[in-house]
Amino acid sequence: MKLSAKLSLFIFVIAFIIWLGGINIRAMVGFDLLQTGTLDFKSNIHPFVERAVFGLIVQTSFVVDIAYAIAWLSGIIFLSTSPFKLREHGWLMMSAILFYIFTPVEVYAIVLYAKMMYLDFLGSNDLVEFRKIFIHRLAALSGVPMIALLCYYTMLAVLIFQPLKRKLTPVTEANNVESSETLFIEEQPVA
Repeated sequence: MKLSAKLSLFIFVIAFIIWLGGINIRAMVGFDLLQTGTLDFKSNIHPFVERAVFGLIVQTSFVVDIAYAIAWLSGIIFLSTSPFKLREHGWLMMSAILFYIFTPVEVYAIVLYAKMMYLDFLGSNDLVEFRKIFIHRLAALSGVPMIALLCYYTMLAVLIFQPLKRKLTPVTEANNVESSETLFIEEQPVA
């Protein structure tokens, strides 16, 4: 494997771990503001505490968004420089599809969190604006971010267990047994 493929894979793994962990932390922190199973904010939270929670969401979003961009780019570099062919390694193709199919969802979430970052860095204490953006992110995308999260965890399982791997077996030509050339054929499942 080329050095560029190894380096891009290493960067992808580190960025993916940071990004996936950050998504989970951001979700746990954000859902503490809401009443369980609803999009209604808890009424017993002090405004200063709520503002601090939105500040935490912004800080995690900053890290998560950068990690996602790095993982996205390094994944593209790895796919283009690795010796693995997607036709022969279905597990890699399936993982790439599961990761890149939700790019529009992640970009939309990044845009919404960027608006929240803008408010936070201006020092705004307008909780109504923070709440609007937060609820808009949850309501506009409905359950798609949760489906995406489940797909990312499925991607990890696919990368570990590597199903859909085309198995090749060496076969020498019947006419020329002493030939040093070896052909590879695809194994056929026994019926």
